[in-house]
Amino acid sequence: MRPATATAAAVTTLIGVGAAAIAAGRYAGDVALKASSGRPLPGDPRLTVHATGPDRVTLTRSLASLRPGTYGIEGTGVHAVVGPALDRVPHTADTVVRRLERVELGDLEPGARVRLTPELHSGTPRSSLGLDHEDVEIPGELGALPAWLVPGPRPTWVIALHGIGTSRRHPLNLVPFLSRRQIPVLCLSYRGDEGAPPSPDGLGHLGDTEWRDVDAAVRYAVRSGAEHVVLYGWGPGATMALHAAADSGVRDVIRGLVLDSPVLDREATLRNLAAARRVPGPLLPLAVRAAQGRAGLHGDRVREAADPAALRVPTLVFHGPDDTIAPWEPSLELAARRPELVTLNTVRGAPHAAMWNADPVRYEEALRRFVTPLL
Repeated sequence: MRPATATAAAVTTLIGVGAAAIAAGRYAGDVALKASSGRPLPGDPRLTVHATGPDRVTLTRSLASLRPGTYGIEGTGVHAVVGPALDRVPHTADTVVRRLERVELGDLEPGARVRLTPELHSGTPRSSLGLDHEDVEIPGELGALPAWLVPGPRPTWVIALHGIGTSRRHPLNLVPFLSRRQIPVLCLSYRGDEGAPPSPDGLGHLGDTEWRDVDAAVRYAVRSGAEHVVLYGWGPGATMALHAAADSGVRDVIRGLVLDSPVLDREATLRNLAAARRVPGPLLPLAVRAAQGRAGLHGDRVREAADPAALRVPTLVFHGPDDTIAPWEPSLELAARRPELVTLNTVRGAPHAAMWNADPVRYEEALRRFVTPLL
C-alpha cells in the first residue's frame, strides 16, 4: 500500500504544482496585456525630485534620468518637461541635473515622485499647443471613439496612433511639425483608452483587434474629405497601422506608414512586458502562452501584416537597439527585405516609443523627407 500511497501523493503534488503554475501563468499573461493607456510602461522607475531651480531640476540618478533628449516628467498632479542632462552643474553622485523646460501642470516640488514619459504635453492641442482643433467622435465597432482633429488644407491626412503606456496626447509631440506643413492630423483614442469603449475582455491585444478602430478612423477621414491618409503609429499603434494597411476595406487610400518602435514580434513583446512587470523567469513561457490564449492571439497575424512581401506603400521606421519592449531586429529585417519601400532610421539611446524624444531635430528631418512626397 505504501508505494501506491506514495505514488498517489506524488501525482497529487504534481497536479497541485501544475495547477499553480497554470494559474500563475494566467496571472502573468494578464499582467503583460494590461498596460493601460496613460499608465507607466512596466519597468519605468519612479524618481525623486531632489531640488528645483528656475531652469533646472535635480532627479535621482538612474539610467532613465540620464537618457539623452527631451521628456515629460509626471507625478501626482504634476507634469513638466525636461531637456538634456547638465553635466557641468554641481550635483551629488546619486543625482542628475536636467534642464527644466517648463512646468505644464501643478508644482514641481522637492520630494515629489515622478517618472519620465515620452508625452511632453498634458492637455489638448488648444491648451498645450495653441492650435485650434475639433473634438470628434468616430463610429467604431464597439462604440464612439473620441479623437482630436487638428485641421489643415492638405488632402492627405495623418492618423496618429499612440502605443503602450501613453494616450492620444503622445502624438502632440509631432503635431506642431505636421501642422506647420498644413497637414490635418487625427489623434485617435481607441478601445481600452480613457473615454473609449473597453475591449470586451478588458485586455489589450497589441493591435490584433484594435486595428479595426484604425479602419473606422480611415473611413471617417475619407467621409470628411481626405483623399489619402498616412498612418503614424507607436508600438502597438504601429502594428495597428500595418494591419489596417493589409486588411482594411479602404486600404487603397493609405498612402504611407510611419512606424515608431513597431511591435513586429508579439511573443517577444509579451515576454518583455511580463519580465518588466517582474514575472519570474521560469513563468515567462507560461505567461506568453496564457496571454495568447486569454486574448485569443492565435497564429501570428503580426508577422502576416508585416510580411515584407505584402507591403505595398512607402514606410518609414524609427527604431533602435535600446528598446526593451519591442525588439529592434525585426525592424532591421523588414528594412533589409524591402529597401525600395522601407526606410529605417536607427535611434540609439532611446527607450520604447521615445525615438523622437532622443533626437527631435534628426527625427523631424527624416520625417520631412519622407512625408513631403506623399502630400
